[in-house]
Amino acid sequence: MVKFGLDDLVDLLKAVGEPTRLRLLALLEQGDLTVSDLTEILGQSQPRISRHLKLLGEADLIDRYQEGAWAYFGLKREGRPATLARTLLKTASENDPVLLRDSDRLASVKRVRAERAQAYFSRNAAEWDALRRLHVSDADIDAAIVALVGDEPVEALLDLGTGTGRILELLQPLYQRAVGIDASRDMLAVARANLDQARVAKASVRHGDILNLPLDAQDFDLVTIHQVLHFLDQPELAIAEAARMLRPGGRLVIVDLAPHTLEHLRDEHAHVRLGFSNQAMADWLKRAGLKMEKSVDLHSGKQAGQDLTVTIWLARDERAADRTGQDGQPSSLLVGSR
Repeated sequence: MVKFGLDDLVDLLKAVGEPTRLRLLALLEQGDLTVSDLTEILGQSQPRISRHLKLLGEADLIDRYQEGAWAYFGLKREGRPATLARTLLKTASENDPVLLRDSDRLASVKRVRAERAQAYFSRNAAEWDALRRLHVSDADIDAAIVALVGDEPVEALLDLGTGTGRILELLQPLYQRAVGIDASRDMLAVARANLDQARVAKASVRHGDILNLPLDAQDFDLVTIHQVLHFLDQPELAIAEAARMLRPGGRLVIVDLAPHTLEHLRDEHAHVRLGFSNQAMADWLKRAGLKMEKSVDLHSGKQAGQDLTVTIWLARDERAADRTGQDGQPSSLLVGSR
């Protein structure tokens, strides 16, 4: 049980003990949000919301981080104040009309974002590979992925946000079977056509939510997430879901953008996040039970202010891989060998 000195406890309760701030904490417990999101949900002015967020930050209850011109806020995942805050939130009635209304409005905000991204995917399915190059050579990215994955045996591959099926084609010499998941049926139609054209018969694609996969846990020894996370409100949830799919000793490969300031990508290409730092990625991987083994930066070579860096992260589930089959005999697949 978390213990506080009297003065610290009183200060913390003062920070939490105000209706708007408690509502903010309840919302931020469900994921990172911007001031604009919070003003829309709570129906209060931006200066008022900003003031409450400042007080919560001073009480060490929330995190704030900048992405270009936008600032995101979230309830801290660690620390004694955040632990107490979560305990207090658990005591709130699930039927409280104010909190229920806030949750409904939060769902509406997230739904609009998801629909916007989905509409973008559907409009651009045929040109998706060209659009997601983002100034970095596809050939360079592909070569770096293959080099990072290496020749370690891959019995089962899972590609999340598979898009046109590019990763399924690229890694097909390495795996015995593969599944690609995407939320866009237009994308899946393109991926199926591409796989047929490339005569890749050992891979299949299916419709699914990257945050709630329609698959059995611990069924894959390699999971890939290629240029997907920057479209998500809560990329850490996708990483946790990917980790859930990994067998002991399995690996996760993430390809995405390093931090940048190209704001036009939000409006023109539906980007929610302006890249990810190594520290943020390492933290999310750690929370998901994975250890980052390596990261590789690929630079576009464009002039300053117009360039984007693509980073590839390799992480591993450090649980010992089971090297025996169900019959007690050694498995032919040495998953997670080091």
